[in-house]
Parts: sequence; structure tokens; C-alpha cells
Amino acid sequence: MHSERIEINPNVMLGKPVIRGTRIPVELLVRKLSEGATEADLLDAYPPLTAADIRAALAFAADSLAHETIL
Repeated sequence: MHSERIEINPNVMLGKPVIRGTRIPVELLVRKLSEGATEADLLDAYPPLTAADIRAALAFAADSLAHETIL
């Protein structure tokens, strides 16, 4: 599901994962949520964003961590 909503393009935000069709980085959403922002806060602050985009960003972050190699 999240691959349809997350885009990695070297010409957008230096290739950081963003919500498709925006310049909203996955990292920003995860960081804001970790700082206590609610889904409603994010939807209000970033009008192009949807609840499904937020879930996709969290799923993308979780998948990225799941495939990370720890040394």
C-alpha cells in the first residue's frame, strides 16, 4: 500500500522519501508524530496530506527499519 503513496525521486527533496505528489518528507511526518503531533494536527498543517498518507509514511518507516542491518 505505501509504495503507491511514497515516492523517492532524486529531483525531489534530494531523493528523500516523500508523500507522492508533494514535497512532504516521510521523515518530517514521523518526527512530528514522535514530538506529540496528532494526525489531525498534521492534516491541518499540511492540507495535501490524507490520513492514508500518514499511515503509509509510518509503514514505510517501519519497513525501512525492519530491513536495516545492525552492526
